[in-house]
Amino acid sequence: MQCQIKFLKTYGFAVTIGLFALTACENDINKVKEIAAADATKPIERTTGVEVIYSDSAKVKAKLTTPLMINYKVEKNPYMIMPKGVKVIFYNGDLKIEGNIVADSAIQYENKKLIEFHKNVVATNTEGTVYKSDELIWDQTKKQIFSNKPVEMTRVGGDIMRGSSFTSDEGLHHPKFQNTTGVLHVNDDLTQ
Repeated sequence: MQCQIKFLKTYGFAVTIGLFALTACENDINKVKEIAAADATKPIERTTGVEVIYSDSAKVKAKLTTPLMINYKVEKNPYMIMPKGVKVIFYNGDLKIEGNIVADSAIQYENKKLIEFHKNVVATNTEGTVYKSDELIWDQTKKQIFSNKPVEMTRVGGDIMRGSSFTSDEGLHHPKFQNTTGVLHVNDDLTQ
């Protein structure tokens, strides 16, 4: 009889330890899930001194440079943040500079093939026309640059156009503004 009681006491102790272990495992699993969810939004890769070449049919179309690129491998929509400034130079088929964009920061969405430029965005084309905005978006698929925020365009001769939004080709040669205002310089000499 004494032997049986010892066995029951030992068995009871083992069951109690097992229950604690199961409870601890469940908490650990929940904690692992929490950590995994938090890690899903953390950067996977930080790269400094980045230079990216964009090409189409083996022809260089643009070059992006940034001092810091942080890569987030989110499952459905991976993206990269460039928080310390970015510059993109666009090239034509003969590798001559067609224009550029400089901004304080940018976000590149890999799957959408979009780059959003933010804060103090300045874009310039080959004629010297300058576009300024707090946001410009480069759609690589449509080969367009556009903005849904106010944009100001200044031409070399001093003409200024402002719009509530705009769309243009990648070379910034054919802009289309919405809700346009501007200052145009007109030559007073009608003999020319």
